[in-house]
Amino acid sequence: MPKPTPLSGFPELLPAARVVEREVIASLSRTFELHGFANIETRVVEPLDRLAKGGEIDKEIYVLRRLQAGEGEGDSGLGLHFDLTVPFARYVLEHAGHLEFPFRRFQIQPAWRGERPQEGRYRQFTQADVDIVGRDELPFHHDVEVMRVMVDALDALPLPALSFQFNNRKLIQGFYRGLGLPDLTTAIRTIDKLDKLPADEVAALLVRDAGATPEQARRCLELATIRVPDTTFVDAVRDLGVEDELLDEGLAELAAVVEGCGAEERRHVTVEANLRIARGLDYYTGTVVEIFMAGYERLKSVGGGGRYDALASDGRTTYPGVGVSFGVSRSLIPLISDGVLSGSRPVPSVVLVAVTDEDSRGDADAIATALRAGGVPCEVSPSAAKFGKQIRYAERRGIPYVWFGAEVKDIRSGAQVAADPATWQPPAEDLRPAIITNTEENHQ
Repeated sequence: MPKPTPLSGFPELLPAARVVEREVIASLSRTFELHGFANIETRVVEPLDRLAKGGEIDKEIYVLRRLQAGEGEGDSGLGLHFDLTVPFARYVLEHAGHLEFPFRRFQIQPAWRGERPQEGRYRQFTQADVDIVGRDELPFHHDVEVMRVMVDALDALPLPALSFQFNNRKLIQGFYRGLGLPDLTTAIRTIDKLDKLPADEVAALLVRDAGATPEQARRCLELATIRVPDTTFVDAVRDLGVEDELLDEGLAELAAVVEGCGAEERRHVTVEANLRIARGLDYYTGTVVEIFMAGYERLKSVGGGGRYDALASDGRTTYPGVGVSFGVSRSLIPLISDGVLSGSRPVPSVVLVAVTDEDSRGDADAIATALRAGGVPCEVSPSAAKFGKQIRYAERRGIPYVWFGAEVKDIRSGAQVAADPATWQPPAEDLRPAIITNTEENHQ
């Protein structure tokens, strides 16, 4: 059989890199659970009519079909989910009778998207989502809560500096309505292109596609240039002289989110009000956020989300919600590739139990059993080679300790001491593989 050719866009991590991903997922899960969010996992397929409802990602959906489909069966009408929001909306509708609202959930799963692979964008990738969903109504304070939860979760990770950049769709819509723009939806989608197009081109598109006058387009761009780390944006918007009731509501909500998320000292997460952020998806109705990682601006945002008041509805009941998604693969794979993050060792084993000769392998197995009973991951040497070779085997696998009879040796320092496998414990930092952060590299 010839050597397999890697599939572009479907990354597979080696064991040491997988340590990084697993530790990040475990840390995210711990933070979400500390805030009372329940974990769910949805199926990987959804009906195509539900997946393609937005109409913007039809070409990116992977369709599911059986190779040996019988006559007339054809397409199954199912596709792999391309995010976690669509399956979550369906999950809420399907299980509403068994859920307690407001429903607090987090979900960390792979998704699939048939787009052109590039750095930070993959055909298979893992996302971490956290949401609160209500029944018919969801008080605004949940917006602040969910955003703070994700701020806490990402601040606990050993990542480069992260910036949460907030805006509010009510603020944008109210400002545009106060200006008298005829097509608010198109205007929002157009402003959302500012990270891809120069301001003069965006202004021209506002005139051409959203029906704005050149003066209205100029005022829209003025709003989009406001970016501050506190609530001074309120006065900056007021100074633009536009008045609207919805604008007032959006200003108040955005100020509450910025204050709520910026109230505590963080290790490496900062909070900003950035009135350029629009998030072009139509279902956002209030708070919106995008997350950026310092040194990796080329990835664009590594997370985002916001408030949606009608994403899920069964015709009788509406389920409003607010949530944030973090791109686990999008963020970690470039960091791993650049050597910014790595695993301390590729295996969980803390100890390699040496084997003197094959006749004594049973003794080595008994030592390993005693260590495992104490919660110490270990493995028995695969051969009774000379002890020097067994030590080198442990070094290659990244195992820090080798057990010889009644003694344990730290092969990094050379220290060797008498020990009882029934009671011995390694230092806490050695007990399980950890993430190593290299802060010396320049990754601009």
